[in-house]
Amino acid sequence: MYLLTESLRSALAAIRANTLRSVLTTLGIVIGVAAVVAVVALLQGFSQALNSQFSGLGSDTLIVQSYLPLQEQLAGKTAKVTPADLRAIAARVPGIAGLSPILPLNLTVTYHGQSTATQVIGGTAVLARSFGYWPSRGRFITREDDLRHHHVAVIGASVLDKLHLHGDPVGRFIQMGGGWFRIVGEQHKLGSMFGQDRDNQIIIPYGTALSLLGSAEVPDIAIEIKLAPGADLDAVKGRIETLLRRLHHLKPGQGDDFKVGTAAQLLASFNAILTNITLIAGAIVGISLLVGGIGIMNIMLVSVTERTREIGILKSLGATRGDILLQFLIEAAVLSLLGGLIGLALGYGVGLLVLHFVPAFGGASVPPWAALLAIGFSAAVGLLFGIAPAARAAQLDPIEALGYG
Repeated sequence: MYLLTESLRSALAAIRANTLRSVLTTLGIVIGVAAVVAVVALLQGFSQALNSQFSGLGSDTLIVQSYLPLQEQLAGKTAKVTPADLRAIAARVPGIAGLSPILPLNLTVTYHGQSTATQVIGGTAVLARSFGYWPSRGRFITREDDLRHHHVAVIGASVLDKLHLHGDPVGRFIQMGGGWFRIVGEQHKLGSMFGQDRDNQIIIPYGTALSLLGSAEVPDIAIEIKLAPGADLDAVKGRIETLLRRLHHLKPGQGDDFKVGTAAQLLASFNAILTNITLIAGAIVGISLLVGGIGIMNIMLVSVTERTREIGILKSLGATRGDILLQFLIEAAVLSLLGGLIGLALGYGVGLLVLHFVPAFGGASVPPWAALLAIGFSAAVGLLFGIAPAARAAQLDPIEALGYG
């Protein structure tokens, strides 16, 4: 224990004696650890935000939308989930408590000379009953609004800010799609998902959205489905897939041109992507740490040369090869460990800074395993690349060392 304490004291003294050189030596370690910690902090925060958002969808929700592999899209193929599909699912698939079409439109909305581009969603009253799209002021769209194609809208908070529409918006009129719409409700704040501001949207009746499109083209819609209590999710999902394959005239062996997804499946997919990104970032940073380790080895070799007489004195006073080896190994490990600690703090700070400018990440969080792994790997790099300089110092002949210089 005494030997370890003295070796640590000697290592800290040597680092203090050459502060600038020590800082430059550990720069590779600092940058490597800071990079991986910043990436992990942001990805963990993003993952937590995703889990929170998807938990709101529940385990009894299905989302039906068109889908084609990228290769088929590039070949010019198209796919659609149509209003006819919606009617067929509603009529033929049991176990559904509510379903609503989602028809997105990109329109410019204007209020008293202020204009902004926003996403307009055509939906039904089911969105409020089953999926939590309740208004914080006023009311939501109703079944009568949908059937009669009323020009009414439920507006998000971000749109209100961009239009400088302050105070209670209910009862005011906005212009979009060539017509005037009366605001009947203000949407409660939904936050962001996948970097998209869900409050930068306006919800109008589905029938009204269809009338804005006209009859020239069959629209591509998404369908949100809420299962009835006790209904088996996999069974309902299977029935929908079978029905859509029949409606789309897909032959056996031919791939689906639609996707029926669950919140859990979407979350699992995104978590898998985030995990892969984290692993790739870790591998890249591992290379950076190895480069930093080479820097430590080079400086430690220079340090051995500079302290040859000191090593000779220590050996003449009875220090063994093991003592010298341990001293230089500890010095290399301490250098690397200090770089890791600085990199850990710097990486978390960078993560918070990025979060300030890009709030879509949801948060910044460094899990204990990431911090321990970064520090442990830093120390291991120091020990690994400190072996050669330490061995060289331990093998010096005391008489030749005393006569050096």
